[in-house]
Amino acid sequence: MEGKTEVAKKYLFIMIFAILVACGQNPDQGSTEQQTVTNHSETVKESLQDKEKPKEQDSNQSETDGTSDSKSNEEPNKKSNSLSDLKVHYIDVGQADATLFQYKSDGEQYTILFDTGDWQGNEVPNYLSAQGVSSIDILIVSHADADHSGQLAEVMNTFDVGEVWMSGNESSSQTFQQGMKAVLASDADYDEPRTGDTFEIGSMDITVLHPGSISGNTNEESISAKFTYGDMSFLFTGDADRDGEMKMMDSGNSVNADFLQLGHHGSNTSSDPAFIDAVSPEVAIYSAGADNQYGHPHAEVVSLIQNDEIKLYGTDVHGTIVVTTDGSDYTVQTKDDGTISPSSSGSSDNSSNNDTSDQSTNTEKSPATGDCININKASSEELQEIIHIGPARSEDLINLRPFQSVSDLTDVSGIGPSRINDIKSQGLACTGG
Repeated sequence: MEGKTEVAKKYLFIMIFAILVACGQNPDQGSTEQQTVTNHSETVKESLQDKEKPKEQDSNQSETDGTSDSKSNEEPNKKSNSLSDLKVHYIDVGQADATLFQYKSDGEQYTILFDTGDWQGNEVPNYLSAQGVSSIDILIVSHADADHSGQLAEVMNTFDVGEVWMSGNESSSQTFQQGMKAVLASDADYDEPRTGDTFEIGSMDITVLHPGSISGNTNEESISAKFTYGDMSFLFTGDADRDGEMKMMDSGNSVNADFLQLGHHGSNTSSDPAFIDAVSPEVAIYSAGADNQYGHPHAEVVSLIQNDEIKLYGTDVHGTIVVTTDGSDYTVQTKDDGTISPSSSGSSDNSSNNDTSDQSTNTEKSPATGDCININKASSEELQEIIHIGPARSEDLINLRPFQSVSDLTDVSGIGPSRINDIKSQGLACTGG
């Protein structure tokens, strides 16, 4: 069966490549990577998907309510105790995307790569090698564009890859064709996940949020997924646009996450305010090249994130960004200090710590009555002077009154223990005399 599978794979690639060339879709030349999207999803899937893939959970067990702010109710996780550290590397690959996940489960090392950087570089295989990577369990290519699939061939030829996920949309570009050829020549499994698919990869749970189907719109139909590790979650949407974000919100799967990689490098074609509000991240990260020709991240997206008091990091100013979490708390380390224009709501320090273990034992302090904002009586405008309370949350807060203590603000959507600590540290919120 193995031999027949390899023959089928290679024969399929030859057929696809011959069709593209016969149609005049020659591999592009010069400095611009031009692409024509095609769709051979079912044929490719049938020819390659004959090996056991990572444990896929029953779709009926996937998250169904995006409105709950309680992680213990929204995302029950049996693996939250004694997890090893997960490292999420948002690799600085210029005007491109590549993110590396590394963690151990039951003594075994797991490695997941989401996107493979730009076609003109080789930073991704070099970075992976520097991190001691020898094999990749799951390689996810969000879509066929050359700034996301750019180093796919090099990664496939350098590392032992267990499984490759793609949307099914393809491109006639030389970069994508070389990448696909490397996939076909490998022993890797192949899958085209769809909305609602859930997978258990060791201690990591992955929920696919998009696309539900494909029609050849490569950016809009980027694979979008939420990675859940203990009580922490990370959301990636590739270059999905605002319409795609709305589809994710309407899918019945929760989009709420602690970390959000801003869609399309921080472009205003993504990051709809309603989507940002639904995700309600503590930290937003974008990947973009310094002084790129597209103006990414766009000013209105930066302002949106900052006005919602979400910590913001970008590879153009911070370099590679590494998040480390044990499934409960996290730290953020950056290669460089940097300030995101007009001003970063994230710390400009090289390390930002969300460890609440020391703060959780502190007694709650109420400021002097004349200086505090009584959360049980203040107006919406007054409440918005409290950190992490914007217009939507102020209305939610008012509807949930009364509160016995500031700690009870966890009942407000999007406010978790870390934000409670920020609110207490600010010293403005109180429950009255």
